[in-house]
Amino acid sequence: MDLRTPALNNLLDEWLNEDLGRGDLTSTSIPNHNCSAYWLAKQKGVFCGGALVERLFKRLDQSVETTLLITDGSSFDAGQCLLKIKGPAPSLLSGERTALNLAMHLSGIATATAALVDDLNGTGVRLADTRKTTPGLRTLEKYAFRCGGGVNHRLGLDDAAMLKENHLAWGNGISNTVEAVRSTAPWPSRIIVEVETPKQAEEAIHAGADGILLDEIAPDVLQELVPKLRHLASTKSDHKRSRQIVLEASGVDPMNLKIYAATGVDLISTSAPITQSKWIDFSMRFE
Repeated sequence: MDLRTPALNNLLDEWLNEDLGRGDLTSTSIPNHNCSAYWLAKQKGVFCGGALVERLFKRLDQSVETTLLITDGSSFDAGQCLLKIKGPAPSLLSGERTALNLAMHLSGIATATAALVDDLNGTGVRLADTRKTTPGLRTLEKYAFRCGGGVNHRLGLDDAAMLKENHLAWGNGISNTVEAVRSTAPWPSRIIVEVETPKQAEEAIHAGADGILLDEIAPDVLQELVPKLRHLASTKSDHKRSRQIVLEASGVDPMNLKIYAATGVDLISTSAPITQSKWIDFSMRFE
């Protein structure tokens, strides 16, 4: 997920145009002279969006200079200065709200992610995101999740095939559905099967799935099921080699992460940091 991609420029321009419209009516109220400002954090958290803010102001006015005092993924305290910015006063004011909105939203996601990742510290289990994202903001929201210490799940439907309940029902079962995808997907693609019962999980192993998403299965059941699935994957390996299966727990209450981590899964996926996090409050103060 490279924020240097040219496609991001189109989004930045769209967001600026949304606020500016035919022009900032307040710009005539102040002289067009250079001034300085800084961003102040009103609460503690994990920062995300610095490179994006810098790029956004450049799209608005090439003469604006942004100095980041903190890197994406770093923690900050309430009252801390996050960045300094210099340039024509009308440009700083015209880009202020769009830049702050993006950084506050992304920092909220990074902060919420970091809190959950901290709960998993020392367990060896990684926290993964989902496709429950805001349309148009997926790349950035997933970037914020990673800044908080999480790992990204598939970015879209073309990254990997995840066969869910309706796929399995309409595709005539796990084996047939996996085989249909395997016969048409590019060879590097992985196939993940979402299951709700131990029986489905075992069937997915037999069908040759690369990953099993264990959805809303109780921890006490997973405690026995996880080692059984790993053993089954090793005995059903291709070319007489042990097949590495990725086991993922989903539908998990974020308050019970450690309980699920103790079952031996590789990943715990959650949408909570993206769908439920609160924005972190920043303000821009002029010097």
